[in-house]
Amino acid sequence: MLLVSMLSPVVRTGRLTIIDAAGNRHVLDGGPGPSATIRLCDPSLHWKLVLRPRLYVPEAYMDGTLTIEEGSLYDFLELLVSNDTAHPNELMRLGRAAARLGRRMYQLNPVWRARRNVAHHYDLSDQLYELFLDRDRQYSCAYFRTPEDDLDTAQENKKRHIGAKLLLRPGQKVLDIGSGWGGLALYLAGECDVEVTGLTLSEEQLKVAQRRAAVAGLADRVRFHLRDYRQETGTYDRIVSVGMFEHVGVNHYQAFFAKLKALLAPDGVALLHSIGRMDGPGMTNPWLRKYIFPGGYSPALSEVVPVVERTRLWIADIEILRLHYAETLRQWRRRFEQNRDRIRALYDERFCRMWETYLVGSELAFRHAGHLVFQMQLANSIDAVPLTRDYMFDWERAHAAPEADAAGRAA
Repeated sequence: MLLVSMLSPVVRTGRLTIIDAAGNRHVLDGGPGPSATIRLCDPSLHWKLVLRPRLYVPEAYMDGTLTIEEGSLYDFLELLVSNDTAHPNELMRLGRAAARLGRRMYQLNPVWRARRNVAHHYDLSDQLYELFLDRDRQYSCAYFRTPEDDLDTAQENKKRHIGAKLLLRPGQKVLDIGSGWGGLALYLAGECDVEVTGLTLSEEQLKVAQRRAAVAGLADRVRFHLRDYRQETGTYDRIVSVGMFEHVGVNHYQAFFAKLKALLAPDGVALLHSIGRMDGPGMTNPWLRKYIFPGGYSPALSEVVPVVERTRLWIADIEILRLHYAETLRQWRRRFEQNRDRIRALYDERFCRMWETYLVGSELAFRHAGHLVFQMQLANSIDAVPLTRDYMFDWERAHAAPEADAAGRAA
């Protein structure tokens, strides 16, 4: 069997048992590590998984033509990801090289396509996100100050951490590019007495954000618009963007940072929070691109920093968050599992398997495949922020809830 021949030199950690479509059992034993047994229910998978494993393995699981007989989905994907990262074979290398050739085409995101791509993922049932996100619906990497932090605490930590880097003063005008369900905008307005304009391309997110602002009594200071960043005008003292840059696309980085610079006041400060990668430029997993985030891409810093330099913006600070997103995804995944029956009632079994694959695969990308989160602080002026980072820690301590502050000191 060609698939077994291809995988034999790759599986050096863990044990993978494959039951082919004829019922034959093949065991690949690489020693201690995760263990899983899978069954291929469709003979065409024998060649599909050889040609494009990154697309057809998750697609087959989603469609039910690949079933897991022993172990869990996490065990199976961890076995694949950890071995693929450490021991790729020549066919895998050639496949990745071919994929890189077309990556710019996949990331063409004019305004009309950007809006369609966002709707594909974010205009799903409102109840879906309620069932696995935190109470504030922060759909981005949380910030775990201690291992004991739960998801709600860690997401509050994240908003506070971002607020500290923005150096906010009462009355300032803030632009939130990719404002989601409005949680960060409402936090900044309430905590710092600033005016916030939020931009989203999701109609569902816009409805929720506007409703939340009205309920919080902040509709006069927090306004949300269905608008692309390229269509925004005016001048802002502070600009923040969390979890949106992954949807910009490498072809549009110059336009993004040029627009950010044009919107930012001469003494302004901006904070960009984005998924990235530690091993240089790459490409988006083809299954993820097809089913979850069309047009999405997580860049290496080496792709971002040169564009910022050409735009003549000051990089005042860069922080790398490594396993914080892995822990965030682990908690999302567990909440999804706990509410699986309710989510199946909203959609169907195939949707549940698709999202399970997305959450598990994404967590493993941060644990084994070099993914990270970076926070890049930007400014127009050399003296827009203090010379040392002490102000960040002082601000976080001053704005922490008493119990969070005590936990931080204990740690």
